Amino acid sequence: MLDIRALGYIVVESTDLEQWRHYAGQVLGMACSGAPGGALYVKMDERDYRYLVVPGARDRYLASGWELADELAYRHALDTLRQANVEVAHASAAELAQRRVQAMAWFTDPSGNRHEISWGMRSDFLRFVSPVGVPRFITDPMGAGHTVLPAPAFDQTYAFLRDVMGFGLSDIFRVRFTSDPAEPEKRIHFLHCANGRHHSLAIFEMPSEAGCIHVMAEVPDMAEVGRALDRVQQHGVKLSATLGQHCNDRMTSFYMKTPGGFDLEYGHGGLVVDWGHHAAYEATRVSLWGHDFSIGYR
Repeated sequence: MLDIRALGYIVVESTDLEQWRHYAGQVLGMACSGAPGGALYVKMDERDYRYLVVPGARDRYLASGWELADELAYRHALDTLRQANVEVAHASAAELAQRRVQAMAWFTDPSGNRHEISWGMRSDFLRFVSPVGVPRFITDPMGAGHTVLPAPAFDQTYAFLRDVMGFGLSDIFRVRFTSDPAEPEKRIHFLHCANGRHHSLAIFEMPSEAGCIHVMAEVPDMAEVGRALDRVQQHGVKLSATLGQHCNDRMTSFYMKTPGGFDLEYGHGGLVVDWGHHAAYEATRVSLWGHDFSIGYR
């Protein structure tokens, strides 16, 4: 299996990079700068970027960037993928320069989600300075946050993530979108890697035209969540869910739309788990309180 340490970055395709620059800077409170290939780096800590926004013909989530420990782990990952008969593409020189890593390769899971693996990120380690005063985001050693990906081929995708990519099961949830008991339940599996974040990845048993259900960014206190809610209202960003606290990772958060068509969860207080003492479970409700997702359909 792969020894994945954290979600290092995400890649987003955009038809309007200036829209992302405004959203990331003025709503999320992240710092933005130009990147090779006419792309945009979105910075949330001392690394050069955590979100890479590339110009393209569509507005969508493009890839999840998974960080490995070192070159040995990277070579082992390539061997593991080869033994599992996974088709792997190696990064071009331009892609390496843009990702700012020593080596990168990518592949897709059975639901078509693109996963990039890399080692040896490059950074100038300049201090993160938010344009709206966010002091910091909760990142290393737990990575950029988490991502929730569509998985219409759910069983095959979960088996691949577990048996090949090495993710462990944190917990399970099942959801219906109506009160009709005849509606099939849709599964969500929350998955962790080699850090304490409750989940770095989750898969949802449904398709998504945007290529992602949501990503999560975590801030150090509730005041920053509240200030972000104010900025959402100020800049006319559509809410996808009201403020609430999740049962599983105990994150207090709200959800909003991104220019990429997927949602972003902005929260505080996520669990840091000791996996040696954790037992996977199934939650029968998504939140302890709040998180009214119907607001996103109004």
